[in-house]
Amino acid sequence: MPVTVVVGTQWGDEGKAKIIDLLASSHSHVVRYQGGHNAGHTVVVGAKRYALQLVPSGVLYETVVPVIGNGVVVDLPTLFAEIDALESRGVSCKRLRVSTLAHLIFPWHQRQDAISEALRGDSKLGTTLKGIGPAYADKVKRIGVRAGEVRDRERFHTLVKERAVQENTVFASLGEPLMDVDDVVARYDEYAQRLLPYLADTVNMLHDALDQNAAVLLEGAQATFLDIDHGTYPFVTSSNPTAGGACAGSGVGPRDITRVVGIAKAYTTRVGAGPFPSEVHGALGDRIVEIGHEFGTVTGRRRRPGWLDLVMLRHAARVNSLTDIALTKLDVLDDFETIRACVGYRLDGQTMQGYPDDAETLARVECVYEDLPGWKQTLRKCRSESELPREVLALLALVERHTQVPVSVVGVGPERDDVVLRTVRMVHT
Repeated sequence: MPVTVVVGTQWGDEGKAKIIDLLASSHSHVVRYQGGHNAGHTVVVGAKRYALQLVPSGVLYETVVPVIGNGVVVDLPTLFAEIDALESRGVSCKRLRVSTLAHLIFPWHQRQDAISEALRGDSKLGTTLKGIGPAYADKVKRIGVRAGEVRDRERFHTLVKERAVQENTVFASLGEPLMDVDDVVARYDEYAQRLLPYLADTVNMLHDALDQNAAVLLEGAQATFLDIDHGTYPFVTSSNPTAGGACAGSGVGPRDITRVVGIAKAYTTRVGAGPFPSEVHGALGDRIVEIGHEFGTVTGRRRRPGWLDLVMLRHAARVNSLTDIALTKLDVLDDFETIRACVGYRLDGQTMQGYPDDAETLARVECVYEDLPGWKQTLRKCRSESELPREVLALLALVERHTQVPVSVVGVGPERDDVVLRTVRMVHT
């Protein structure tokens, strides 16, 4: 049975949770493989709206084992708050499993994040201040604390206390307030005891499931152009949301992956600083934000809107080896007279070949647009390809022509059933 990876192809907020929810019912395990509580996923089921940060989207299905993989950094207060919120609404989290190899976030990580951003002044990266970057930095420096350490209560106490004392030394040198070490140790002891029932050797668990012909779904938290290696560095996250990161962050091997679904909105958004060639300003941008409700699930920050960028999407298809694309939120554009798509870049009057390899160059490019007529009708009731207006089909054909990847899913509304499933076909130039 296949392992499917679901990956964002833009700067996040593409509607991954909805597509994961769509696919989850046919999989036994849904695995978060990177990131932390700095990214929010929203699933709409009827009148109910579920905003998820750490718990994988598959938790809404009783037949699915939701897994927080080894590549995730876990903030325990957020995890338990999310579990409590879900269970208060009748969603059981007893099946949830957290990798013993996942690293934990502590209060000093969030303090470090805030101090670092403040020191940048006008050059802020626009992080969520959740401590994600500092936690990954500790992981790379080999001084992090992993979830599995909680199984030895005394050792966990010692590790947390030693790290808290070390960080207080740094805060003192900066003239920052000190943490109450005993309070931190006591609070995290409570969290640790609560974490114990959820812990698992998830790598072997997933391979045992694959040996039994189970189907596994791997979900990333952010997106391709926030990838620490392949994104618009330094305006990126601290891990690898790309499909390659799915292997490292879950323990599933590359040859087990048979499908990579790239999620893209019919337009583009990003949060925080960084270059954005197809960005739209003024009243038109405000209109996209208002109709699309483009505000961060976690931070509430207004997203920056822009037109669909097919140069980006083609690069994402290459980096992730996409097998198919889910194009979401077409309904946001229902009332637009003209739909624009960036089909090329020009730099200093010359046409560029490919996507730039640095943010400075990307900030200087000019978009070459192709304009298509809007469909000027609601798409919410469409459930088959034959019901889609010809203008929508023209947009899908343009996406497929430029990316050489078929569009298999079309999002026509916010709810879980607001999709059109298409038969995947070969794309011809």
